[in-house]
Amino acid sequence: MAAAVSPLPEPLRKGAAVLGFASDGKLTRLRRGTNDMVCVADDPSGKTFHVACYHKSLDPFMARGRELKRLGRSREAIDTVRLADVRRGRYAMPSKPATLYQYFAPRDSVDAATGAISGASYLYVVYIPWATEKSTGLTANPLDGGPWIMAPGKPWSHIMIAPQKKARVTP
Repeated sequence: MAAAVSPLPEPLRKGAAVLGFASDGKLTRLRRGTNDMVCVADDPSGKTFHVACYHKSLDPFMARGRELKRLGRSREAIDTVRLADVRRGRYAMPSKPATLYQYFAPRDSVDAATGAISGASYLYVVYIPWATEKSTGLTANPLDGGPWIMAPGKPWSHIMIAPQKKARVTP
């Protein structure tokens, strides 16, 4: 549980809902939340260690992505389906900016006994549906260590912030 919420700023960790993977590989709710954040624990079957936490307004979008990925869809196919979903009103994207906190690390950098993770790469994402370069003043070209806009003009348009420094995470 501690590792799942560790991407969040400390004040948000205690109240976050936590989803994790059961022994059969299915995603299940491990803890109900008392704030607006949802965290997804590392999938032990993944090639790298990855934990992510996001604002609950992103949950329908994130859940749909997980469903399509589980069905073996490509990144391009997932984007196509999600765009059609939003246009048809299957779910709405957030009406206000919504944040995703996550980090990745090599699987062998996780100390199972302590939960400490060395060499973690953080990535912060602020979703601003339909935002563009013009509406934000951000470039669509990746900016080393700085903010840039990814997928401008799409429902999942978002600001990417990828700090350059590798971190040691201690839950």
